[in-house]
Amino acid sequence: MQEQPGVSPEHDPMSIPYPSQGETVTQPESVRRDTAAPAAPAPAAGAGHADAALIAKVKAEIDADAARLTGIFKDIHEHPELGFMETRTADIVARELKALGFEVTTGIGKTGVVGILRNGDDPTVMYRADMDANAVEEATGLPYASKVRGHRGDGKEVPVGHMCGHDAHVTWMLGMAKALVAAKADWHGTLILVGQPAEELGAGAKAMVDDGLYERYGVPVPDYLYGLHTAPLPTGTLISGSGARMAGTDLIDVTFHGIGGHGSSPQTTKDPIIMAALAIVEYQMIISRAIDPQEAAVLTVGSVQAGNDNNVIPSEALVKINLRWFKPAVREQLVKGIENINRSIASAYGLPDHLLPTMTMKGSVPPLINDASLVERINVPLKRELGEQRVLTDFPALMGSEDCQMLMGDKQSIKLAYLQVGTAPPKIFAQARAEGKFIPFSNHNPDYQVDLDAIPLGAKLAAVGVLEMLASPTL
Repeated sequence: MQEQPGVSPEHDPMSIPYPSQGETVTQPESVRRDTAAPAAPAPAAGAGHADAALIAKVKAEIDADAARLTGIFKDIHEHPELGFMETRTADIVARELKALGFEVTTGIGKTGVVGILRNGDDPTVMYRADMDANAVEEATGLPYASKVRGHRGDGKEVPVGHMCGHDAHVTWMLGMAKALVAAKADWHGTLILVGQPAEELGAGAKAMVDDGLYERYGVPVPDYLYGLHTAPLPTGTLISGSGARMAGTDLIDVTFHGIGGHGSSPQTTKDPIIMAALAIVEYQMIISRAIDPQEAAVLTVGSVQAGNDNNVIPSEALVKINLRWFKPAVREQLVKGIENINRSIASAYGLPDHLLPTMTMKGSVPPLINDASLVERINVPLKRELGEQRVLTDFPALMGSEDCQMLMGDKQSIKLAYLQVGTAPPKIFAQARAEGKFIPFSNHNPDYQVDLDAIPLGAKLAAVGVLEMLASPTL
């Protein structure tokens, strides 16, 4: 559900040098699939960080596995599945983890998968990868592009495409798992891998917890929760900051009820399309006139559905709304504002109480907040891996949202680190910058694509972060 970075070029905080038009783009050695990364320098004496030789060993395992991982990524990309329908993807995750010796449980929260590898004493690290795709038709023209069409729960046929990078997330997790198993004699602790459904619906993590992730299925409560997400920044960059990093979100369906009839005699009807149209315009008044201009808030209408025929006024109109916010008080203003506008429009049309608009709250996720001490710790080896300039610690918080943090449930002792990995092909990114664009494409765009060089890189960043956490005392 992540969206494009919410900053404009004139406020670009990134310190990495961008290639000018026509300039050759050179990726760091650790990013290239055909070149083994040099061994990372050892941490300072007494630093207590993950062993540099172990990190180098794990990275070499991933480099050797790069072709297989790229094949897995292309396969998942070509066969995307919508939220709570990820049966094929879940089977891939379960099969791969079982083959590596993980204790695997499937069907948690409908299609969720958990693999547990117990390898000695604490700490316990949970790594999460979301598995679902978007109802977006792919337009990349890639040879492995999705041509899949599927059906939502309401039976509506829609295109399906991995236009948010969740296919990469799954592949990174599987690559990291194989490399850590190969090196398990050199680390200790418990590793929990989660293939999570329905992130795009804002409901998958909560569904797994509500299904008894920790109680019914006995998954150990982790000390640390770690996750990575693709971002349309150049391959080899990483956003890794602390505090509030992503906005809270709500998915709301509003149904305007009316009285249908013939298009030639609107006076005999109560037209729900007119009511919906007025509401859509007035909703933006909440942002411009009710919310403090210094507070972050977004209200987006992503879908309007009503009627079938040119000459029929329908009896219902459906408006699908998405909210973004950081403060609960702002969220309350947004929700109350929507309710008030709906009611006032219906009242103005003289609708009886039983035909007042109805609201369905489909999913709500709070802001994602990274633990400062954990992020500071894992940034040490991550900066060694990518270079100081390429780990962006002061990047502004994103208005995009996530539900990874919902895996914590009520276990507030869990410390979270959720980072964004640049996966845009550098030449495409450089061309976009030369054209005056901040990024070449955004998440959920039909042109969104993941650089194949970012597949082994993401697995390495997953492994480096996990190894750092496994080497960490309870922070």
